[in-house]
Amino acid sequence: MSAYESIMQGLNEALDHAQGKDIGARVHRIEVPSVDVAAIRASTGLSQGAFARSIGVAKGTLLNWEHGRRHPSGPAQVLLAMIAKKPSLVSELLR
Repeated sequence: MSAYESIMQGLNEALDHAQGKDIGARVHRIEVPSVDVAAIRASTGLSQGAFARSIGVAKGTLLNWEHGRRHPSGPAQVLLAMIAKKPSLVSELLR
């Protein structure tokens, strides 16, 4: 099988899977725990502005998370879960 044929087969399988067809694929689901953003930030000792800058989000976004108006998702949720486990992570990485 050529590289082109192999890639096309993989793409077709991905499309079939996305359409809900059983193609025998192994699906790995990773559950990221919900996070208490205010508690995580407090554990770092940083102000809201400094913490928001350190994780690359706008201060308004952080405020929305802390007040429960919005919830972090995707990479932000993973990053916050990591900081919850090790609050010094941000300062260690930004040195």
